[in-house]
Amino acid sequence: MKCPSRRPFRALTLITLFVGVMGAAHGQPALERIVAVVGKEIVTQSDVDGQIEVLLQRDKSIRRDDPAVRQAVLDQLINERLIMTKAQEDSVEPSEEMVTERMEQQLAYFIQMYGSEKRFEDVYGMSIARIRREFRDEIRKQLMVKMMLDRKFSDVKATRGDVENFFNRFRDSLPTIPPRVDLYHIVKYVKASDEQRREALELAGKIRDSIVAGAPFADFARRYSGDPGSAANGGDLGFVERGKFVTAFENAAFALEPGEISLPIETPFGYHVIQLIGKTTSAINCRHILLKVGQSDADKEAAQAALKDIKKRVEGGEDFEKLARDLSDERESAGFGGAMGQIEFDRMPDELRSTLMNIPDKGVSDPLPYVADPTKPGYHVLYKKGILPEHKATLESDYKLLETMATREKRSRLELDFVEELRKTVYWEVRK
Repeated sequence: MKCPSRRPFRALTLITLFVGVMGAAHGQPALERIVAVVGKEIVTQSDVDGQIEVLLQRDKSIRRDDPAVRQAVLDQLINERLIMTKAQEDSVEPSEEMVTERMEQQLAYFIQMYGSEKRFEDVYGMSIARIRREFRDEIRKQLMVKMMLDRKFSDVKATRGDVENFFNRFRDSLPTIPPRVDLYHIVKYVKASDEQRREALELAGKIRDSIVAGAPFADFARRYSGDPGSAANGGDLGFVERGKFVTAFENAAFALEPGEISLPIETPFGYHVIQLIGKTTSAINCRHILLKVGQSDADKEAAQAALKDIKKRVEGGEDFEKLARDLSDERESAGFGGAMGQIEFDRMPDELRSTLMNIPDKGVSDPLPYVADPTKPGYHVLYKKGILPEHKATLESDYKLLETMATREKRSRLELDFVEELRKTVYWEVRK
């Protein structure tokens, strides 16, 4: 085993991984050159090339043939696979729902970035349905890495002494803090009514009955399916290995016999009517029709009405942070009283900046659309605690920000030590 000089470890983000893998997959040769082996995992030349392309998108001054850049990327990919190997040994495994949710978030991000689903498909030369199939394992592996690191280091927090030490070490190099707003929010998701769910289920049942009576499955898929990636192909999902679909869908599909059509199956995406085309012990070939459970205008109005009531309660003297802990549907921020952090004005969309400038300190906005997760459309109200003008960082005014920076640096050092230890205990080699 070889251990190069100590390098700062940075786990690849899922978006970075997705771009890198997609870039490498687009037009990659049939035979891959393996540049490193880590346990049972490999690193290919296209893995390295794909990550360099990501770096080039961020920094045009980087040279593709720079040996130092290529070595740094290779080290990073080896580190990822070392952690992945440890996660497999410790049975750290994300649920199918987690994988699906993260996949859909990534797809939504790229579709927005490219302007349309069609443009995204054209750029990478494959359908959304194929992307979901081919990159599901990569998303799963990266979630394993994240879960492994979180299991070991999620409780790491900088002490007061750590923060003061961090500030004293980096005082002269800390950037000027730009104007920021201390922002909080309360979220209400738009929830489909029982009536909407009943209507979707009834429609799925009627479609299934028509197909069983002899109507062409493909025609109904093109007309009704809410999965655009497969609808154009008559609902056909192709041959997919076990473990690629969400549990409810997969269990129902594997239970079918070739040609058999399922009863409506509910998943987080809606109701599915599935027809099995063929299967092996480890894979299925099926097609489906997805009936999404939409949100009516009444459902949207209900979410907004709840937020308007909360705004009135704050204006009447109730504590926003307590209301956020009790009432916000976004549990991640609710636990912190709805805190979104101190956000730089320059990084905000113009519309949001304008909205906040018109709210007084300790004021609450009207309900605004909120879609942090594409599977959970909703609304939120913003609470403007106050504006911090541009200034040099100090322990007094920026302790929370410095604490976050010091915690990140402390965790980074611990992750680096963890990776270095794995390099001594897990088999790996670089192939020239």
